[in-house]
Formats: sequence, C-alpha cells, structure tokens
Amino acid sequence: MRALCCVLMTLALFWTGAAHADLAPADGPKHLAMRLVADSDAPRAGQSVTLAIDTRPAPGWHGYWRNPGDAGFAPAFDWTLPKGASLGGEVQWPVPTTLLVAGLMNYVYEAPYAPLVSLRVPAGLAKGTPLPIKLAINYLVCTNAICVPEQQTLGLDLVVGDGAPAHGADFDRWRAAIPKPLDAAGTYQVKDGALVIAVPLPAAAKVDKAAFFPFGPDMITYAAPQTVTRDGDRLLIATKGAPKGPITGVLRIGPDLGLSIHATAGTVAQASDRSGWAAALLAFAGAVLGGLILNVMPCVFPILSLKALHLARGGEDERAARIDALGYLLGTVLMCVALGGLILALRAGGSVVGWAFQLQDPRIVVLLIALTFAITLNLAGRFEIPVPQFASHGGAAGSVATGALAAFVATPCSGPFMGAALGAALVLPWPAALAVFAGLGIGLALPFLAIGFVPALRRRLPRPGLWMERFRRILAVPMALTVLALLWLAWRQAGTMGLAIGIATMVVTGLVLSLGGARQRRGAGFGWALALAALLLPAGLAAALTGGAAKPAAVGGDAFSEARLAALRRQGRPVFAYFTADWCLSCKVNEASSIDTAATRAAFAKHKVAVLVGDWTDGDPALGRFIQAHNRAGVPLYLYYAPGAAEPRVLPQVLTPGMLTALR
Repeated sequence: MRALCCVLMTLALFWTGAAHADLAPADGPKHLAMRLVADSDAPRAGQSVTLAIDTRPAPGWHGYWRNPGDAGFAPAFDWTLPKGASLGGEVQWPVPTTLLVAGLMNYVYEAPYAPLVSLRVPAGLAKGTPLPIKLAINYLVCTNAICVPEQQTLGLDLVVGDGAPAHGADFDRWRAAIPKPLDAAGTYQVKDGALVIAVPLPAAAKVDKAAFFPFGPDMITYAAPQTVTRDGDRLLIATKGAPKGPITGVLRIGPDLGLSIHATAGTVAQASDRSGWAAALLAFAGAVLGGLILNVMPCVFPILSLKALHLARGGEDERAARIDALGYLLGTVLMCVALGGLILALRAGGSVVGWAFQLQDPRIVVLLIALTFAITLNLAGRFEIPVPQFASHGGAAGSVATGALAAFVATPCSGPFMGAALGAALVLPWPAALAVFAGLGIGLALPFLAIGFVPALRRRLPRPGLWMERFRRILAVPMALTVLALLWLAWRQAGTMGLAIGIATMVVTGLVLSLGGARQRRGAGFGWALALAALLLPAGLAAALTGGAAKPAAVGGDAFSEARLAALRRQGRPVFAYFTADWCLSCKVNEASSIDTAATRAAFAKHKVAVLVGDWTDGDPALGRFIQAHNRAGVPLYLYYAPGAAEPRVLPQVLTPGMLTALR
C-alpha cells in the first residue's frame, strides 16, 4: 500500500508538471544542466579513464540519487560506447542530502554534483584512434511542489593518446565527494520494530550531521527519524526498519563526505563509556617504535654516527652531552610536528597527501640531491660545513639543526609500527595527531638521548683517534648511495630532464663547495658569497622543473584501479594489491626480497592470484584516497582479497616470501 501511494504521488507530480508546460520548454535549457567530462582527453589504450556527469541543478530544483527514497525515480543511463570498450563497474554517486515533503523522504541533490563511472579503453589501439561516447539519460527533476521528467543525450569525443590528465581540480573535488569504502563490516539488530546499526569507526574520527542512506528498499523506513550516537570506536544508528538480509548504503559523516558501509544481522552490544585514549596511546607508541627503527636507514645512520663521534671527542663533559642530546631531540620533534601539521592542514583543505608527500614533487627531490651530495662531500672531507655547525661540531643550535635534518631526510621511509600509527593520526583530533607525529621524532632521537644521558654508554664509545676520520669517510658511502637513489627518483618522476637537472645540481653544488673547501684549507673562511651560491644555485635549477611528475609504468602486475579490482573480484579471483612509490625505501626492499621473486610469482600463478600495483610516486589523488580509506598515511600498503571475502586482509609492512606464497 505504501509503495502504491508513492507511485500515485509521483504520477500526480508528473501531471502537475505537465500542466506547467512553460517549466520545461522543448528546446530550452534543462532544469539539470549536464555535460560529460573525462579525466583524460587522450587516454592510453588498455587503461581506464574516469567519466563524470557534471550536473548543475537550476535554483530551486533537485535531482535524485541512485535510490530516490519514498518518491521519484533514479536516473536511467543508456551508453553507446566505442567498439571493445566497457564500463568498469557501476556508476559511483556522491553523498546525497535528505528532503522531507508531505511525510515522504527523498534522497536528492540540490547543489552541483557529478556521478562518476570508469571506462575501460580497448587494448591495442593506435594513438589518435577516435573514441566517441554517447549517453542518453532519462531522469526526474523536481521542486518542492512540482516534478518534470526530462531526458538528455550527452556526447564526448576522446582519442587514444598518452593519458595526459585533464580537469584535474574538478576531478579531485568530484572524487572527494564519492563515499569511501569502510574496510570493516558493521552489525545490525532489530527488536520490536526498532533497528540499530553499529558501524565501526575510530573514536577520534570527526563526524558531523551523520545520516544513513540505504542502497535499496526494505532496509530501513526512509522517513523514520535517525538518531546517531558515538560509542567508543563505533557509531550507533537508531531508526526503524525490518531488513531481511544484509544492509548496504552510505553513511554521511560530514558535508560531502561519506563511507560505503555493509552490515549483517547480529547482536549489537549496549553503548559503553569507551573513549579514544587507548587508540591515541597505541598510535603514539607505534610512532615511537617506528621512529627508533628509522635510525638504521642509510640516510639517517651517518648523521647519528657523526653526533656520536662528537660525543667521543667531548670526553666526559656531562653538561655538553645532555645539551647536545636535548637539542637533537628538539630538532627531530619540531621537524616531525611541522611536517605532520602541514599534512593535516593540506588534508583539511581537501588535498590527499600522506607521509613523505614532499617527495612527490621532483623539484623537492632535486633540492634533496643537492643537500645529500653536500653531506657526502662533507663526510668525505672535501669541506667543513660553516655556520650552523650541525654535522661535526656541537652546541645547542647545531644539535637542533642536526635533529631536524635527520628527521627530514628520514621521510621517505616507513617501517614496522610506523604506517599504522601515522594512519591513525590522520583520524585523531589534531592535538592527538600532532602528539603522534611528535612520538615519531622522539623515537628517532632515542639512541642519541641514551648516549647523551647515560655515561656508561658514552664510556663505551671508542677513544678519539685517527680512526674517527677514516670512519667518517666510510659514512660517506651510504650517503652517496642515497644521492644515487634520489637521482634515479628524479629520472623516474621527470624523465631525462629530471636526471639532467639532478646531475647539473650535483656539479654546481660540488664546484661551489670545493671552492669553499679550498679556502678553508688555506686557513680562510668558507665565504658568505659561496655559502649563498650553494643555497641559491640548486634552488634555481630545481625551479626549472616546472612540470609535474610523469607517472612511471607499474611493473610486476596490472595498474591498480578500483574498477579493475571490482572486476577481478566479480570473477572470483584472489587479488594481491600493493601500493608503493619509487621514493619509499621500505617498499623497494619488500619488492626485491618478497614480491618480485620466482617463488612468489610461481605461487601466484599456481593459485591464480591477480596482482594489482598502485604506484603513488606522483601523489595520484585517487590512490591517496584509497590508501586513506584503509587507515594509512602513506605507503607501503599490502592488501589481500580472498575470494568471497567481504573485506581485504591487511598484510604487515614487512613482508616475507613465505607470507606471500601462503596466500590462497
């Protein structure tokens, strides 16, 4: 009876609209202005391109979501695609709003919105091949008083090309409005007509104007009030309904921000007084342990060793040792908090960035080439760093600078404990999040703190002697390897131009510092002119890289996309998806030791495990949002989707070949 009433009311609205013929002139503008847009006008053959239906309701009018609610109907799409092309899954809809009219709940859009869909371009097409696309849409558009059925035919002409992105800012905004999948299933319980849905969500995650929108009918009573309460690491949604099976839909957690959720029948425990303190403390502890492990990285270990050598020279001076240790701690904490604060600020502004985001820009990579090459020359004895004296000399200011440098050059690394801790920080309130980033700096400084404050450890340091100069030159080797890695990264990001500018930066930096070193060996100062040139010339060369990073081709598997993942899962294939970046040392170690091995390849082939590679070297926003949805602040991220499993299994950040060959 209720469904019949809804149909009759919709027909009545149609008749009302028909009586107002002036509302929709045959050849006039539509009440929903639409255009079809692609995120690349020249997609690559064999890859996917995202299409957006950019929709702008006229003032006072609204369009309908995929589930219109009590009245109205969802848009109907009729695609005409190029030969061999196919859609990669269902249309993805942004988070709707509610509109209650005469006791009937409607799920609508009253502001501009853009449904998205993925189009798979056929493989083997030559560049320049035309890709004409047409879309016929039938839809209902309404005000609070009348409804008008309309139809439009949209067209888009693409050509096969190099995949150059287009409409980047628009697609960033549209993708951000698409609900992100929640990687943990919820539970619902029905008792005496009352429905309670428990959704797992970290206690510190911000939720504003929460509401649940079901994907289909017979899950909830659309017009029934919804009460959303927080209970520790879950949200409780109380409403009315009598679902017969799983509940699926979108949970709105903020303006234009939502999560796709899935809940099955079960028992929902009563609310408790749990808080997010335990999660925050666990994230802090993980960050401290992760920072401690960073000290063995090749770009950090030489800096730590130099500070230890300084203490060996300093003898038993307790006060100086403690000042050095505290200064080093202050530097690491300030740098980690500054980077963390910048990440939180950028994310609050809508950007999708994570830990080591600065390495996604080849210009920053060129500046790091100059910095690490300068440190290499210093360790090799080619010159002594002038003020600030932060490598081979002491003092509070020098120790602060050393700690900040160590924290900055450690950013490409992510190891055990660190990834989960920083991922948790991104959903904590900002004071707790900054505390987690500070924990990373504390962990990074712990070895030097121990040396500075424990005399017994300092007494175990070798006595000063000529061996210290030899050891210092040995430390130049891992730093030189870091320079080579950064050169490779510049080439991967910006091609031949990036490599050429990286080498030119090394030549210029080496020439300037060698001139300064020659002055020092004659007993003169380094010279402010040379010091200024050592700063400005690399910056000028880096600025020449005005273009963005060129996305390198993925190896060892297909390029990751959510559409490709969904297609493989529909086929019942097990899927191993890993997310990496050329600047991520931990990622490359895992790939060399565990992923790209004969044993792993043979096991995957035997069990038909599909491999998808998400390359985040250039900071792809779509990958960034997917990584964020799995509570990670960056790479590496390893996911295994077993056939039939609702959610992926998140693998550890340190892999072993046996761990991968055991996947079924």
